[in-house]
Amino acid sequence: MKLEEIYKSDNTIISFEIFPPDTDEKLKKLCDEINILKNYSPKFISLTCGTAGKNNEDYKRILNILRTNFEIDIMPHFTCICNTKKFIDDNLIFFKSLNIQNILALRGDKPENYNIKNYEFHYASNLVEYLKNKTDFSIAVAGYPEGHFECKSCNEDIENLQKKIKAGADIIITQMFFDNQKFFDYSEKLISKGITTPLVAGIMPIISIRQLENMIKLAKVTLPKKLLDKFETHKNDPNYIKNLGIEFGINQCKELLENKVKGLHFFTLNKSYSTSKILENIL
Repeated sequence: MKLEEIYKSDNTIISFEIFPPDTDEKLKKLCDEINILKNYSPKFISLTCGTAGKNNEDYKRILNILRTNFEIDIMPHFTCICNTKKFIDDNLIFFKSLNIQNILALRGDKPENYNIKNYEFHYASNLVEYLKNKTDFSIAVAGYPEGHFECKSCNEDIENLQKKIKAGADIIITQMFFDNQKFFDYSEKLISKGITTPLVAGIMPIISIRQLENMIKLAKVTLPKKLLDKFETHKNDPNYIKNLGIEFGINQCKELLENKVKGLHFFTLNKSYSTSKILENIL
């Protein structure tokens, strides 16, 4: 089912993100995790990808296995930076062969010594426009409640989002956030700019201190000080950290549901436990 149809529902839509395992053993384990997650009736599962077509043949093989073995829509992530139109066209043909209907269109990370003049696609909006002109895929794009780390301001980031919406994006999936007020403020800013595209909350269950530190460093997201202090106090107790992450995730999602969020998209890190515990307590 296409995204624009999925998000017509009055109910909050549940979906998951996974990443491609690098061994067959890990792929088997991922399939076991998906078998647990599918009990929560996800409308789709998104599969992340590397920048510039990295390991593209492996990616297509895993995508094929998942699409074949699960009666769940799989939404590939698709980056455009450093990729040619031929590369994109070839992948689109492959996606069509698997009866895939939805794509998450992203710019992708800039490599070192990146020169914009050397490439055909520069921004996610370019990819969205290209996809909409050539295909009938439904398109998701990324949104950033705290602003993209490369943008000078949240307003500049929203201007970039407007370009993606104008190009034809059907839904917005946010980057992870841990302060719901930032999501609510972001939603109001989008509406004030005339953006009424369904806004889906990206939820990252906190499972370890190392993961938490990486998120703060790489994604430039902030955590409420009280929560951060709790994690710091108990940083040497992995079970406490995991359970605290679950408790926080439950409360975060309950508040979002009370405010009629269109969707919850869980970044699972290929693990079902924390996400399952959260869903058990909110559905």
